[in-house]
Amino acid sequence: MQLVERLRLIGTDPEDDEDLRARKALLVLISVLILPVAALWAALYLSFGSPVGWAPVAYFAVLAGSIAVFSRTRNFLWLLRVGQVAILFAPTLSMIPLGGFLGAGGVGLWAILAPLGSLVFERVESAVRWYVAFAVVFLGAGIAGELVGPVSPRVPRWFTTTMLGLNITVGGAIVFTLLAVFANERRAALDALRVEQAKAEDLLLNILPKSIAEKLKAQTRPIADHFGSASILFADVVDFTPWSERLRPEEVVGHLDLLFSHFDGLAEEHGLEKIKTIGDCYMVAAGVPTPRPDHARALALVGLDMLDAMREHDELAALELELRIGINSGPVVAGVIGRKRFLYDLWGDAVNTASRMESHGAPGRIQITRSTYELLADEFDCEPRGTIFVKGKGEIEAWYLSRRAAATTAAR
Repeated sequence: MQLVERLRLIGTDPEDDEDLRARKALLVLISVLILPVAALWAALYLSFGSPVGWAPVAYFAVLAGSIAVFSRTRNFLWLLRVGQVAILFAPTLSMIPLGGFLGAGGVGLWAILAPLGSLVFERVESAVRWYVAFAVVFLGAGIAGELVGPVSPRVPRWFTTTMLGLNITVGGAIVFTLLAVFANERRAALDALRVEQAKAEDLLLNILPKSIAEKLKAQTRPIADHFGSASILFADVVDFTPWSERLRPEEVVGHLDLLFSHFDGLAEEHGLEKIKTIGDCYMVAAGVPTPRPDHARALALVGLDMLDAMREHDELAALELELRIGINSGPVVAGVIGRKRFLYDLWGDAVNTASRMESHGAPGRIQITRSTYELLADEFDCEPRGTIFVKGKGEIEAWYLSRRAAATTAAR
């Protein structure tokens, strides 16, 4: 195991990424594994006095030398190319003096490692070119060997048959190893891709409603919908700016994260759609992107829960902050805007009026318009405020939402 670990470190560079480091290690291990095969190939043929034995000797020297050079240069592509050229020509050209395909005991099959190496370590286009080169050289050398015939001294038939079995078995084992590694890397890449896709999906769902995210993935045209009746709530932290100036930046962000994360939980609990945060203002809607008849009621409940949380939740109460909340109901247009950091947003007079209800409201109170009041009057206690002047809109009737009506609460 220590030897394998040392071999894996040959040619590595601290600046290599994980993928390049793994490819270098695999190429070195395959190259080192072939060296004893080449040495045995040379020894067997030379023991029979065949000059063909010098071909694997030359191949051994070239491959060993290239590994030594690679350990210094760390040039992965150079080691790959030397190995491909050597394995392409050494076994195939050996078929000529041995008498062709069968006479050479199938030794030329080792040349298939050239295109396979390109397939595993490079692109498919490069592997195709190397395979064409393999086919040309292998067939050309084999046919030439059949025509020229074996060069004296000839090796015994039993030896040729044995070599055929060994070449197919050992060569096949290396081919299988390469393909297994390739398949494993492909599977790992697919698994990693699925994980990244799941992360992207979760991130998308944190930005957009699920139904809108599905639309966005399925179409390229702008996503826009009209909703005839929906409710919008704005909640703003009172006097946040002077309060935040006394804190460190990380404290400001941390407190807002605590506050709005709690509001996110309330919105999810009531089945509402958080639209966005604008500084220290929180915007949530009901009835979009999925219409619901109780949209005003749902926002009334979440607004009351927000005020309760500011007083009763230990961590939020410790901040000693107050909210100003405004709610309005009416028709809205909803859609996704932008290509970078896109946003699901709402537009229309109903949205603008809801914002005015918040900005013209009172600390610790929920101010609503007539349209929302008419939807809530039967179930909630509402305190008339009278008319208030809103710039750009004139006089508007407004109410303060107090609590659920006692009769309604008792009935529950």
